[in-house]
Amino acid sequence: MVKTKIEFINTCPCCDGNENFLREVAENHADKVDITIYNAGKDFNYLEKYGQILRGTLIINESEKHEDLNRKKMAKVVSKAIGFAL
Repeated sequence: MVKTKIEFINTCPCCDGNENFLREVAENHADKVDITIYNAGKDFNYLEKYGQILRGTLIINESEKHEDLNRKKMAKVVSKAIGFAL
């Protein structure tokens, strides 16, 4: 089974809640998702792939970018990506 690749670039302290949500998803659905979390200013390996990111950004399968995130929107995007409701 192919895992859905989810990447989140955390750019500010207000994104920490979104990061915690994704960690919960990773724990509960480890067989369905591969989640990578980058922290701007600490992690730099996302820069080569995506360039400079100034807002918290959720990336699905290295192609679908989502900004203006809140927990409800993230749950909807992630649910759609993995194929069932969270």
